[in-house]
Amino acid sequence: MLEAYGLTDVGRRRKLNEDNYLVDTEVNLFSVCDGMGGHNAGEVASRLAIETLAAFIRKSHGEEKDITWPYGLEKELSFEANRLKTAIRLANKRVFKTADNREDYTGMGTTAVAALVNGRTLTIGSVGDSRCYLVRGGQLSQLTRDDSWVSAAWAEGILTPEEIERHPLRNVITKAIGAKDALDVDIIEQGLISGDVAFLCSDGLHGLVHDPDLLRLLTPATDPLEDMAHRLIDAANAAGGKDNITVVLIRYTD
Repeated sequence: MLEAYGLTDVGRRRKLNEDNYLVDTEVNLFSVCDGMGGHNAGEVASRLAIETLAAFIRKSHGEEKDITWPYGLEKELSFEANRLKTAIRLANKRVFKTADNREDYTGMGTTAVAALVNGRTLTIGSVGDSRCYLVRGGQLSQLTRDDSWVSAAWAEGILTPEEIERHPLRNVITKAIGAKDALDVDIIEQGLISGDVAFLCSDGLHGLVHDPDLLRLLTPATDPLEDMAHRLIDAANAAGGKDNITVVLIRYTD
């Protein structure tokens, strides 16, 4: 059985919420997108990305045979991974073209983290620094890797985790939907066991609430997902609420 709940909040510093999220239990698709750009362009980018993701996953669901794979099928990826990667690349194409056709949308883009559940398998696609975490057996693990300057510097041993927290470039991302006409998408597949809680979030949450506190706020893992989501949002606001805050929680049980 799969339960899911999503929640977003504008935070304490912003006037506009440029985050968008999706909870679609009919096709088991979940996503968080954190938009960026001048005026209201960030909200437009994240909304377009969510709409495009949902449209392709719905079209390719079940017994539907009459679909086009514009980027082909990658043999090394599962069918679900191909579906999700194609959906994200189509979202990139739509956002990029929209930005290219309207001067007031120039430079807009969005991060995206999306999860597709089929049976006991969680397939995750990510671009940017929105994240997917997994809570299992009282432990928290980050499944996605941030596409950010500081994350790359940490991987190369240039920065320590402590230096990342205060680095002036910590919010600079290296990939975003809509930034270029072509996009490389990170895909991860994770097996699920009963009691697992996965959650997707924007950096308005993970940038202010550190992993030990995230785990504490998600304990016990049997609590109602709505309660957990409100605790997470409240904690980010209590820590300053410097950005929009969005979380989608997914719990798998046999």
